[in-house]
Amino acid sequence: MIHTKDHRTGYLFDPWGHLGPKRRKLMERSWAGLFREHILCELPIHKLAPFFHADFGRPTKELYTVLGVLIFQQMKDLSDEETVYQLAFNEQWHFALDITSTSDDAAYMSSKTLWNMRKIVTDNGLDQILFHQITDVLARVFTVDASRQRIDSVHIRSNMQRLGRIRIFAETIHTFLINLRRQHKGLYETVDQELKDRYISQQALSCFSMVKPSGSRKTLDTVSTNLFALVQSFCEHPEVTAMHSYKLMSRVLREQCTVTEAVGEEPSAVALKPPKEIPSDSLQNPSDPDATYDGYKGQGYQLQVMETYSDADDQKTRSQTLNLITHVDLQTACQSDAHALIPAIESAKEHNLAPDELLADSLYGSDDNRGDAQQLGTELIAPAMGSPKERLVTLSAFTFSAGGKVLTCPQGHAPAMTKHKKTRHSAAFKYAHCSTCSLCAGCPVKAGKKYYYLRYDDKAQRIARRRAVEQSDEFRERYRWRAGAEATMSELDRRTGIKHLRVRGFKAVRFCATLKTIGINILRATTVQMVSSDAHGTFRSLFHGLSRVHNVVKERFTACRQWLLPFVGHPHVCCHFGGDFAA
Repeated sequence: MIHTKDHRTGYLFDPWGHLGPKRRKLMERSWAGLFREHILCELPIHKLAPFFHADFGRPTKELYTVLGVLIFQQMKDLSDEETVYQLAFNEQWHFALDITSTSDDAAYMSSKTLWNMRKIVTDNGLDQILFHQITDVLARVFTVDASRQRIDSVHIRSNMQRLGRIRIFAETIHTFLINLRRQHKGLYETVDQELKDRYISQQALSCFSMVKPSGSRKTLDTVSTNLFALVQSFCEHPEVTAMHSYKLMSRVLREQCTVTEAVGEEPSAVALKPPKEIPSDSLQNPSDPDATYDGYKGQGYQLQVMETYSDADDQKTRSQTLNLITHVDLQTACQSDAHALIPAIESAKEHNLAPDELLADSLYGSDDNRGDAQQLGTELIAPAMGSPKERLVTLSAFTFSAGGKVLTCPQGHAPAMTKHKKTRHSAAFKYAHCSTCSLCAGCPVKAGKKYYYLRYDDKAQRIARRRAVEQSDEFRERYRWRAGAEATMSELDRRTGIKHLRVRGFKAVRFCATLKTIGINILRATTVQMVSSDAHGTFRSLFHGLSRVHNVVKERFTACRQWLLPFVGHPHVCCHFGGDFAA
């Protein structure tokens, strides 16, 4: 049975009057006050309600409380046990969630209920709906300017151990044998006892972590042969091949080994692949099959984060501007950042938060991305990929027309003729100019039969222009704000622990990472609200102070005027005050 509470209707008697004015002020200025005032009533409980019966069964926990608790847990980086205690006894949580009752039904949630609710939200992708709903609310309340944004990625490690090749084989075999014993006892008995003794117990399994480097090759051959034997032994049993652990063994065999099929009397054989041939999306740990590998950052996942920023020179103005995270997207670690840019712009555009200018590093700044972003109405500001060839003269030193034709060379000589075919261009320069040129040795112009030729395409020309712009002070001034994205990644890790999570699996990691970014948005909005209220409070105090001074002066002047009125008309008084005092 669905249980919700109307949080929009006010109270006849203030349930928080016991706090006192000072503590009440602190509460309202904190993240709890912001959440209660702007976010609580906007939580999408209508997306959670369909998973429960409307009028049958035991009442659920109050659904606004459920979604709020899930957000607070990730925002504060709490375990399930800590979350239960905070909900039960933390008055700040009660204020944020509008819990006015002291009953267990209102302020208590068991670990099982917390786990079940989190699983519903995780499995059905409601974390993305939560993020967009709360982001839209904060953007509207704080009048966020989304015209300038920046994007970067952060590496995330799930709750898994880092394994080498030997341990990957051994752990995969161990997991399969355990599940085979549980689900198919008869087939488990057919496995060779020596193989079971080697992999089934944790004590035997720990021996694989103590292999010396000199014996690693021999051990790898042994574990790969054992894994291949198990795959072959049960390949004709449909009930076994449908097991998740058997599919993991087949995956490891496919990614780590090369299998030679049987030919005539020669049996099938298995050989290890060289490390360079192992794909980056290979299995890293049987406990987290979705995790992949990045050559620079290691095993795990990566989160794409796009946020707004202010380029105001005044520090006070920047502190009163909300840098709102407008887009998050979890990817496997092996995916390139280059493929994340356009989906990020499109996602922000769907929620009316698309940027006019987007800062990114060179991994996002491919020529194709720049063109696609421009079609979406966004100017991508990013350095060109790679580095130019070490030459004295580069293509950017030539002068081009708007159509891409060469007008002059670095020495000011115009080409004798130019040709254009689809996206390719060529310019011919006279022998007399190029053969005696001092820059000829380091120039991209090459000698031909009749002329010296410069050949290039549209893409090379665009990149050359970009490299020339990158050397300007204007580009450096605009691009220097991209470094602020690193501070955001540090804040995510420092305040929410996003780089090392307690969960495994793509959906669970996405849920935690998304709700942690929601938490950062809430904490940032709270800071901006406090700074703005302090500034307004200072102005009000100054205004009230001036008003009091004005009232005192007015009172004194009025008394003085009343005292002097009997003397109005006296020549000495009029002379002293310079005119008609009564006026």
